Amino acid sequence: MATINRIEDLTTWQKARLLSMAIHRTTRSALFLDDLDLKRQIRRAGGSVMDNVAEGYGRGSRKEFIQFLGIAKGSSTEVKSQLYRSLDNEYITQLQFDSLYEQADEVGRLIDSLVDYLKTTERKGRRHD
Repeated sequence: MATINRIEDLTTWQKARLLSMAIHRTTRSALFLDDLDLKRQIRRAGGSVMDNVAEGYGRGSRKEFIQFLGIAKGSSTEVKSQLYRSLDNEYITQLQFDSLYEQADEVGRLIDSLVDYLKTTERKGRRHD
């Protein structure tokens, strides 16, 4: 894995940011006006993915980074569930669902890969754990 000097260098964070942006664009639809709670919830979950990756990275401890990646993974799965709610209520099309679901799935796989790497690497965090 290449040296990471900033959160923006992490592919996982970059892809989580793109997912958050796509969710925001999609939920601008007037169809979501019927369900502002779902709109807010899916936006929060999408943002939580990238925010928890960033917070974990910023902690400087490998153990804490892994912990926050677990939270981020949970949020990416929450997005998937909320996508089903959006589809079932006809706020999004099947095409939109498929695209956003695949993005959330990709982010989840990247998180899993990063956790696996962190668990096996000899590299230490800034706080040496």
